[in-house]
Amino acid sequence: MKKYLSPTKQQHPPPPPPPDVPAPGSEVTVQQLNQLLSDGSGFYKLPTHHFNEVFPRIYIGNAFVAQNTMRLQKLGVTHVLNVAEGTSFMHVNTSADFYTGTGITYHGIQANDTEHFSLSAFFEEGAEFIDKALAHNGGKGKVYVHCREGYSRSPTMVVAYLMLRHGLDARQALATVRHKREIAPNDGFLRQLCQLNERLAKEGKLNGELGKTKSK
Repeated sequence: MKKYLSPTKQQHPPPPPPPDVPAPGSEVTVQQLNQLLSDGSGFYKLPTHHFNEVFPRIYIGNAFVAQNTMRLQKLGVTHVLNVAEGTSFMHVNTSADFYTGTGITYHGIQANDTEHFSLSAFFEEGAEFIDKALAHNGGKGKVYVHCREGYSRSPTMVVAYLMLRHGLDARQALATVRHKREIAPNDGFLRQLCQLNERLAKEGKLNGELGKTKSK
């Protein structure tokens, strides 16, 4: 069980991204990823903002902003990826109909924030949507990726995107997002990112060139 610090107790900025990507093929463990997410005492910090731009034109945030279409339009958001679509308390009940008339393109993934849920089954689907969002309007699109809190499901999806489309190692992809927002995906999701890292390393697809989109 992860321990949390109140946002009001935060005194230190998030750690900077690691300067170097580990050599492709080097093993990444859940423990290593948790060390990037927590402070030296093993505590995890809760988000201090409703949303953060974690990568150029990619925002991670919570349900509050996702359901505020005026706020999204003011931000210039063109696409919304809901990684917690559903009607329960732990989900966000939006749909394409919710954004009718706003000019915002919507995509939903019905994911649960549990260690046993296979979010990796949707990694490619999510990355494809983010790709299309960023390419919108001549490469000027903005995508808001969210779950209920913007803390576990949606950050995992963005980390997977950075690995799949930018060739980042799981550690650097996770640290890149963590540098901009307080996050803590559950250990099951971290394990799935480790498995993705292993697969991409074997395929020679980890190059660590941050900011350079890989061609398909």
